[in-house]
Amino acid sequence: MNPGSEYEPPTNPYRVPGRQFEPPMKPPAQPPTLPSGLAPGMPPRPGRPAWVLPTLAAALVVLVAAGGVGAYLVFGGVSGSGAPPASGPSGERSSPPAAAKATGPDVCAMLPREEADRLVPDATVSNSARDGDYTVDFRCNWTNQRISFGEFWRSREVDVKISQHKGDGPKTGRAVAQNSFESDYRSGKYGATAKPSLDPDEKEYISPVKDVQGVGEGAFAQYTWRRDGKLLWYAFGKAVARVGDMTIEIKYQAGQQRKDAQILSNESMQSVTEENALREAGSLAGQFAKGVAAWQARYPGVLAQPPSSTATLSPSARPTPSPTALAAFPAECGAITDVATRLVPEPTTRARGMEDGPDSQTECRWLNLELPGGEGKKKIRSVLITVHRFANRAGAADEPAAKAYYASEYGRDKNTADSSIGGMTWGGLVDVKGLGDQAYQQFVRSRHGEVSASSASVLMREGPVVVSVDFSGHQRPEDEPTNSPKVEFMAEKEAVDGVMTAAKAFMAQLGKQPAGS
Repeated sequence: MNPGSEYEPPTNPYRVPGRQFEPPMKPPAQPPTLPSGLAPGMPPRPGRPAWVLPTLAAALVVLVAAGGVGAYLVFGGVSGSGAPPASGPSGERSSPPAAAKATGPDVCAMLPREEADRLVPDATVSNSARDGDYTVDFRCNWTNQRISFGEFWRSREVDVKISQHKGDGPKTGRAVAQNSFESDYRSGKYGATAKPSLDPDEKEYISPVKDVQGVGEGAFAQYTWRRDGKLLWYAFGKAVARVGDMTIEIKYQAGQQRKDAQILSNESMQSVTEENALREAGSLAGQFAKGVAAWQARYPGVLAQPPSSTATLSPSARPTPSPTALAAFPAECGAITDVATRLVPEPTTRARGMEDGPDSQTECRWLNLELPGGEGKKKIRSVLITVHRFANRAGAADEPAAKAYYASEYGRDKNTADSSIGGMTWGGLVDVKGLGDQAYQQFVRSRHGEVSASSASVLMREGPVVVSVDFSGHQRPEDEPTNSPKVEFMAEKEAVDGVMTAAKAFMAQLGKQPAGS
């Protein structure tokens, strides 16, 4: 599948140079804060779904903090005018006797595991239930807002609510459910033809209602696409179905954005197409309608009750790989020893390796924490080179994976460029020509953690190989700690000149050495 083919086209959390010191420097993870005429008798115009903004906020926190957060989507009440049906003469909703009750349908179990994995890979799954005045609601949510797919981050979400309607005086629960379904249908029809008042930077499209044949006792699907300024952009398919006294509401959302896009914007955002959204939502309606029918066949005429507990299940965390010391210094690193030792005289060297899925990593470091810096002063200088070689499951070189990794790193650095936070100051990104297929450079100053220093870094990609080169250092009074306020950063010119010298020397050697030597 080509990236983006199913989408509507648009009209390390921070990769911090200088982690070569002991202990490594870590930037703070501080997620940003976000800003936050119908004729009588006409159904209300569907507004922005209440679940969209929590989802967007969760996605942004994930992008900034690189953490997996499952946003739980919250629907409103029964669609239609919003006024509850009139109650019976006693003022109470009618329901079967207490003995005629059973634990309600397990919504999460109705979707086969393989189908859930296809729609929302590595999803966080949440279920909940609620016994209200007019309905007993059971719901399940599958979400993953940060799926790596080539040079894109994808977001996927499936949210399902099954409502069993209680009787209302002389009306049975089945009749109330039918009224609710018809109200939703009329509202969808109206939404497809209404002409909303939009701001100049807002755009919205709501598709015609599409009947879904052969599902329950009635089902339809509809597509919504919305763009609101430079931040919000979403699209989803919705399906509503009825089986007996139960209604089913399903929302399927999908989108993607380039990894190197500006954060907190809809730059390069692509949304699921109408065709795909309607297909998936309609298919899900059929799946859950069968599950509801099976539950009703097992418990005919029974009013469901919520289970005693609900749960949120996150995907199992992958063990974090740990680097191991290499028995010998890699030949490609050894070949530039003269260059490295001019930048870091009399260094202590270290070589480590690590396997992280398709990414085989090699790290070489030259470090001196006790360089003379003039009368009464000490200097730190360090060169760190990390090589990422990507291979597919068959062991063949995987250039697309290298491109995706490079794009992800570029996007993260772009999102912190020309900014400061918590003692960290990032310079702008500078594209570099003549170093592999792609390359860029950045200068960073840090007064965070146990070592204060400035660093210049270059990230380069050559085919299936990505190379990071960092040159870092500072000077300080010899009796001061490494994070003293009296630390003087290594000058930007020295740092940039040094890292470019090391990067050019290493790339010249890269193709001359056997991989992994």
